[in-house]
Amino acid sequence: MSNSPAAAPTANHQATTLPGGWTPYHPLTPADKAVFDAAMKGLVGVKYMPQAVSTQVVAGTNYRFECNASLPPSEVIWKAIVEIFVPLNGQPHLIGIIRM
Repeated sequence: MSNSPAAAPTANHQATTLPGGWTPYHPLTPADKAVFDAAMKGLVGVKYMPQAVSTQVVAGTNYRFECNASLPPSEVIWKAIVEIFVPLNGQPHLIGIIRM
């Protein structure tokens, strides 16, 4: 995926994030991966492998993980967006999955 609409170029041509907007997609940090793993724990069937993430700070944090997905043992791979929400005081939970 490309930069989200919330990213606006600045005078030095770097993207900034508007308050309440989504960040551009970027490589996962270990903390992002921990959020993904916690929210997906126990999910069976399709295997989702996160490739990049975009975040939005609200009353907590919304995550959109751009993933490669597959249904083992098949070698067919497709793209999907996995949406996760982490409340201010709580655990990450899966909001939805969009097949691309």
